Amino acid sequence: MLKEIYLLVKDLIKSRNLIFELAKNDFKGRYAGSFLGVMWGFINPLITMAIYWFVFQVGFRTPEMEKVPYILWMIAGTIPWYFFSDAVNFSSTCLIEYSYLVKKVVFRVDILPLAKIISALFIHIFLVVFIFVMFFLYGYHFDIHYIQIVYYIIATIYLCIGISWITSALVVFLKDFSQVIQILLQFGFWLTPIFWSYKMIPDNLLVFFKLNPMYYIISGFRDTFIEHVWFWERYNQTAYFWIVSSLIFLGGVLFFRRLKPHFADLL
Repeated sequence: MLKEIYLLVKDLIKSRNLIFELAKNDFKGRYAGSFLGVMWGFINPLITMAIYWFVFQVGFRTPEMEKVPYILWMIAGTIPWYFFSDAVNFSSTCLIEYSYLVKKVVFRVDILPLAKIISALFIHIFLVVFIFVMFFLYGYHFDIHYIQIVYYIIATIYLCIGISWITSALVVFLKDFSQVIQILLQFGFWLTPIFWSYKMIPDNLLVFFKLNPMYYIISGFRDTFIEHVWFWERYNQTAYFWIVSSLIFLGGVLFFRRLKPHFADLL
């Protein structure tokens, strides 16, 4: 099993140029034909966050969270979720979308979910830069903890890869499952401490919310920009995240490979 994982990772590294090209073409093609083109990929999340800010801070007059303006606290939670949601959503239907490639015997179909994740990463990197800009505009200076944002991005990608192999394989057999994924992501959005603080949850219930791997990522973004806590200081949560994400990754490898021989027949 370990040898198979090693060979898989080795093949993925060898295919990195192809993955990047597929991701770049996917990103461009998603907005092809529109007047603003790829700019919509950046405009849409910014407008959505502006609406959330207006509703919660202007409308409901939400006070500061963890001693920072609510808008800063909010974007530190929403932006990692946008990446996770887009990566899982887009990758789940990639085998159907690229069915003409799946039917080619020599093509490595397991790179298609990765291409979708990298495609979503382009916007995510822009939005992470947006976080830095917002904090600087509010008078916060660079802190050494900011460098660990790279770690949390890598952790999110790792989680998304395992999930995408499972969901993309399932969608080939159950087309309606793509709709189920969107519903589950909606539930996850509100059950993850994005707009609300985990401090509002009683200790006896908080443990169940921490089972969600995205709890670790979103808390990590806030640890980076607000709390200034290194990820290894949350050693229990860090260990739990990587164990769960690795189980999902291994499960994704086995599940995808088991169903892979049937993809071409069903597409």
